[in-house]
Amino acid sequence: MKTVLLLGAGFVARPLVRYLLAQQDMKLIIASAPVERAETLIAGHPRGEAIYLDVRHEDELSRLIQTCDVVTSLLPYSFHVAVARQCLTHRKHLVTASYLTPAMQALHVEAEEKGVLLLNEIGLDPGIDHMSAMRLRDTIRARGGRVVSFESCCGGLPAPDANDNPFGYKFSWSPRGVLLAGRNSARYRRDGNVLDVPGGELFRHHWPKSVDGLGELEVYPNRDSLVYEDFYDMHGCDTFFRGTFRYPGWSETIDKISALGLLDDAEHSALKDASYAEMVGLLLGTPGAPATRNEVADYLSLAADSPVIERLQWLGLFEDEKIKEGGLAPIDILTARMLQKMSYRPGERDMVVLQHDFIAEFGDHRERYQSLLLDYGQPDGDSSMARTVSLPTAIAAKLIAHDEISLRGVHIPVDAQLVKPVLDELEQWGIRMNESNALL
Repeated sequence: MKTVLLLGAGFVARPLVRYLLAQQDMKLIIASAPVERAETLIAGHPRGEAIYLDVRHEDELSRLIQTCDVVTSLLPYSFHVAVARQCLTHRKHLVTASYLTPAMQALHVEAEEKGVLLLNEIGLDPGIDHMSAMRLRDTIRARGGRVVSFESCCGGLPAPDANDNPFGYKFSWSPRGVLLAGRNSARYRRDGNVLDVPGGELFRHHWPKSVDGLGELEVYPNRDSLVYEDFYDMHGCDTFFRGTFRYPGWSETIDKISALGLLDDAEHSALKDASYAEMVGLLLGTPGAPATRNEVADYLSLAADSPVIERLQWLGLFEDEKIKEGGLAPIDILTARMLQKMSYRPGERDMVVLQHDFIAEFGDHRERYQSLLLDYGQPDGDSSMARTVSLPTAIAAKLIAHDEISLRGVHIPVDAQLVKPVLDELEQWGIRMNESNALL
């Protein structure tokens, strides 16, 4: 009997839990704080166990890691290096869906020496995007082609039938992280030119992109694309870009929200018992005076009837309604307000869109290759985001526990040992990339 330890029991955990408990030779321990969510996920299963754990308590974390064969973590990325160090101490493998950080990469040699695999970025984006890109790259190379342009874009959105608010977006958990993405810098190559996007300017760099079956979406850069040239072994591309999909209008709106100061995480005592309009007035430099729609439009150099101002109006930011949730920091108040207005209702579906666009050179001609995933959540069941993030993690944990993966050290899922079995099994769950190619 193999034992897997899952750290964290958040919104995407349920498909992973169900998958691992369905393996007849596996036991699953879920450690979380609070423990009630873990108990709900286990639901009395005889091979499941829920344990309270504050991951900051190193002794208890160490004891738990000793009891298992593989550790999986859905905790915030900031905990993962500490977890990885404990895994190295006890020679246990680790699987996470989080981005690979320099601090994690620094553990590579030690992990190799101790015979441990620290696998990162095995979720959706990053994760399925890496594996499906590698499969299409290998298809091109097997035909004698050379990749000269690569674009990969992914996004989690409301399904068209649930896309009924002016923002074109809904949250199944706190939007704080999504909003703070605008502070990230980005880097990519376009037509041979490297473009650097400074932190704070991300949402000023966006453009339309068509997706079959959906029409026109909007895309903006996702972090540093060029670090993946080494991982993908795809040097020499004129274009190398990784981006994030949203419905049109999102980027401009979040950029203006940032310009208003609504992403400020500093607390303001003046916001106690204030209204939403008074909060905006404070950010405009007129404390105690509620901001009007026209004043905000002038401040942002927008027309008073612009779509951005209409979205702020819809959120209620020009109203005299007292702020009841979120505390005293503008970003926390905005987060609470968005959760009130932009959460999924019962029966609504989310949607995951992942699209790769390759241009390959074959001596005397070029061809365009495309790979597209459109996946929808289950009404009143698992969201598409939960399935596409946690199932790859679960499949990898099973493969590692069964000694079917020989990789050691710090890795992301670009090796054939992971690419084929994980993608093949995801297809059995209906998560499939549809590939096509045509002459240019």
